[in-house]
Amino acid sequence: MLAIVIPYYKLTFFEETLESLALQTNQAFKVYIGDDASPQDPQDLLEKYASKINFKYHKFETNLGGISLVKQWERCMKLASDEEWMMILGDDDVLENNCIAAFYENLEEIEKGEIKTVRFASKVINGKGEFLSEKFSHPKTEKATEFLSRKLKGGTRSSLSEYIFKSKNIETIKFKDFPLAWNTDLLAVLEFSEWKNIFTINEAEVFFRWSELNITGKKDDFITKNNATFQFYYYLLAKQSNRFQKEFINILFEKLEKTILDNKKNSIYWIKLFYLYLKFLKINRFLSLGSKIKKSIK
Repeated sequence: MLAIVIPYYKLTFFEETLESLALQTNQAFKVYIGDDASPQDPQDLLEKYASKINFKYHKFETNLGGISLVKQWERCMKLASDEEWMMILGDDDVLENNCIAAFYENLEEIEKGEIKTVRFASKVINGKGEFLSEKFSHPKTEKATEFLSRKLKGGTRSSLSEYIFKSKNIETIKFKDFPLAWNTDLLAVLEFSEWKNIFTINEAEVFFRWSELNITGKKDDFITKNNATFQFYYYLLAKQSNRFQKEFINILFEKLEKTILDNKKNSIYWIKLFYLYLKFLKINRFLSLGSKIKKSIK
């Protein structure tokens, strides 16, 4: 059985999300909605869908997403029962009506391959539901490191809503709590797959909503996102570097150095970066970065 967990806060597009669930051709799932003390009460909408979707709704008394989105996700996931698989769906994202059916149609192959992370093809939509992108498809099976390489080179995109994970892996490995959960979802794909193969269902699509109402579309939180990005790349280099080839290690350093150049005043990150230079015997990179910063100041 599949659990679909929705950390709820915004009402604006929520009906489209619920409608996409009501229209699923296979209804073998249960929805768990965790209301993050939202000022936008969804009760009238939920009553409308009470006979169309099997769901459990819980309103939390305090807002947690404003402090930690990951902690809000975690308490929402605790609402679920003992479902073997779990999807965490944004309250503004939309599933094509064959997504759940396609998941079950492929489940035997997924389990035979001992796959722990499944994804759908995707498209980006705007606030009006208009497509902003072409369809993003993926190899049917792809090693996690190869997916990360494609992602960092701009060859694909990724968002949490288009994945289904083994519930046990979410519980044991856990999400890393980066600021705004920025890059938390990407790291989860890698770790929840146990750095092995990701299975893609290209015949069904998830529509990711890009708007100024969600974190992806906001432009006033650059420093926070930059800090989260630094933490993501630092984690990969400090904790997971044994999984990467030398060439890709250099790419990760380039990404990490860019976050420093974009936020030069964070002294703690300078110390952490210097530690990595020592660990990987890359002192020349440190000197080169210092030279770049001097030139940018002049």
